[in-house]
Amino acid sequence: MAAKKPRIVIIGAGMAGLTAANKLYTNPNSKESFEICVVEGGNRIGGRINTSELGGDLIEMGATWIHGIENSPIHKIAQEIHSLDSDQPWEFMDGFLDDPLTLAENGYELNPSVVNPISSFFDKLMDFYHGNVGEEELSKEEKECFLKISTSNCAAEKPSLGSFLQRGLDAYWGFKKEEEELKGYGSWSRKSLEEAVFAIRESIQRPYTSADDLFTVDYKAESEYQMFPGEEITIAKGYTSIIESIASVLPVGTIKLGKKVTKIEWQPNSPSEMEIGQDIRPVKLHFTDGSVFSADHVIVTVSLGVLKAGIRESSGMFDPPLPNSKIEAISRLGYGVVNKLFLELSPTHDTASEHSRKFPFLVMACHRPDSEFRNPKIPWWMRKTASICPIYEKSSVLFSWFAGKEALELESLEDEEIINGVTSTISSFLPNSSSDEMCNVNLNSVGIRNGRELKFSKVLKSKWGKDPLFLGSYSYVAVGSSGDDLDTLAMPLPQNTSHVSNSPHPLQILFAGEATHRTFYSTTHGAYFSGIREANRLLQHYQSNGV
Repeated sequence: MAAKKPRIVIIGAGMAGLTAANKLYTNPNSKESFEICVVEGGNRIGGRINTSELGGDLIEMGATWIHGIENSPIHKIAQEIHSLDSDQPWEFMDGFLDDPLTLAENGYELNPSVVNPISSFFDKLMDFYHGNVGEEELSKEEKECFLKISTSNCAAEKPSLGSFLQRGLDAYWGFKKEEEELKGYGSWSRKSLEEAVFAIRESIQRPYTSADDLFTVDYKAESEYQMFPGEEITIAKGYTSIIESIASVLPVGTIKLGKKVTKIEWQPNSPSEMEIGQDIRPVKLHFTDGSVFSADHVIVTVSLGVLKAGIRESSGMFDPPLPNSKIEAISRLGYGVVNKLFLELSPTHDTASEHSRKFPFLVMACHRPDSEFRNPKIPWWMRKTASICPIYEKSSVLFSWFAGKEALELESLEDEEIINGVTSTISSFLPNSSSDEMCNVNLNSVGIRNGRELKFSKVLKSKWGKDPLFLGSYSYVAVGSSGDDLDTLAMPLPQNTSHVSNSPHPLQILFAGEATHRTFYSTTHGAYFSGIREANRLLQHYQSNGV
């Protein structure tokens, strides 16, 4: 009788899962050696990659950027399948928008003399934090300042990115030269304006980390986080084209959609002699439709959010439960929500006509939470939204980033509530009649004078936080956790058996996904490399055992 092929089931048809399946199937020494199956709880492949369309433009509801093109496997695939060029417009087709217009709440355009010094300071502060700044780029005062606040931050009980930035801002007032007090900004002082610009830059950092509050992001974690060199770009034919290319080599029927796993049974202890004699597969997967499927190996690529929910539920995702070391790592690591909001301007709002200007790259400086001058027209969920801008220079589609509790609130709002909130926010920032002379941009020419002519025809938003297949966006190293937790999460089960060649059932459960990569967490290339890692783990296991 022919020997039974090892059955490998991969949970999740996102970047990590499909990359693992691709690697296992295309390996020249294993193409006919395994029975491979990818089960996906949703009705599409891609996971947190989801390309859509609005107003004739391609947009990304999830992963957006290739973070550094040099040595990036994502960029290499995009080149190979010719996905970097397209006749159809796409999100950020012209890169980052230039020439932002920074406005302060209640209608004041901020002069570059206000914006630039504090913005430059913030950039240097972040470069120092990432270890990307040379001594020659810092003044003597800045160097002494950054070293001092870094040392004091590390000595704190819970050092965080937020506390580092707060110490930096406090120090800024200490060595900043006295300048003439500003006039013509109403209730705004120079210090309050610079503080608001600093807060804008902090708000921009929140979607990068996915954290609701930067005070929850571990300060030391960034010393291990790595970026590929080179520019950051978007993909002309959409991120989904990368996923489709990776999946295209798999035989029809390998990927099974609508198969959501409810429980994973595994055997942490060695099976009995009777069980070995029956040659049973050690892992059983239970699905929402009541079906059960057995496997020799399961690669789990579900999000950290799903794992967190799984260890909180009384029934649990794993039976028996995961070892305490994994449960503790899952609990400590951070995992947040980031959503994108797209709004299509109504056809009556013609930004492309020769008589109108493009919609500006609008950056918004808000009053402090405790300020008596806060404009009540601005809803709370818009106050940490740093900007509203077109997805490229002449697009009729505008977008904004949301993170944390504001991102979750966005998911619960009706389209009309969103349109009203965005419109009133923009109106609250546009120069009013008493400050027209301060504004160098004729905003009346783009038809958004006090928001009266601003009309949106369609709203599209992501909903990663409440989606039960993801329960959030991506991971970060939270205060109290470390890179060791990412490594612990990546370790296969049962523990301490993967190196034992005669172990009856090693490598029953393997883990992949962005949250399992120590230096590339939160990225698609981190997910890619984790899928390769776990596929190689199985290939090496069977190669060493002569299979």
